[in-house]
Amino acid sequence: MRTLIDIGESDIRALDDLAKSRQASRAALIRQAVAEYLGRHRQTAGQGAFGLWGNGGEDGLAYQERVRQEW
Repeated sequence: MRTLIDIGESDIRALDDLAKSRQASRAALIRQAVAEYLGRHRQTAGQGAFGLWGNGGEDGLAYQERVRQEW
């Protein structure tokens, strides 16, 4: 599917330089960037959980360190 987006001139130049160095098209780099972004922001299995770790709560290690500092 095609879409139209506005990208700043400096970003286009940077994309073109990167595309040339990787021997890839600008469109391929943009598709890869979108896929990586969506992969990082997709809901993971733990996000449906309840309690402390549900709904973007503090991760377990950070919670453990914070609680131990109270001792």
